[in-house]
Amino acid sequence: MEEKGHVHTHKLSDGTEYSHSHNEEHEHKHSHESTKAVLNRLSRASGHLESVKRMIEDGKDCSEVLIQLSAVIAALNNTGKVILKDHIEHCIVDAVESGDETAIENLNKAIDRFIK
Repeated sequence: MEEKGHVHTHKLSDGTEYSHSHNEEHEHKHSHESTKAVLNRLSRASGHLESVKRMIEDGKDCSEVLIQLSAVIAALNNTGKVILKDHIEHCIVDAVESGDETAIENLNKAIDRFIK
């Protein structure tokens, strides 16, 4: 595939710089500053959900189960916010710079599904 003519440079928080151009099917897959934090949050939420499942298996009080389940849901929603902010700060900025309207349309679809 041919590259689009637009080449741009990114500067990471550690000072590292890299340049790239976008091809026709680029899906904005670059490193994100929050990846490790997101994975840690998801691991904690997964562990928390497993403990909620055990609570149900053990016949724990329904009110306590609901409270713990709401904590898992809140943790997942907060993780989604971190991903969304990171996506806007990196991928969407790149998409605007390169004129990639598809990335913006995809973000709008994702937001519609994430926030109901």
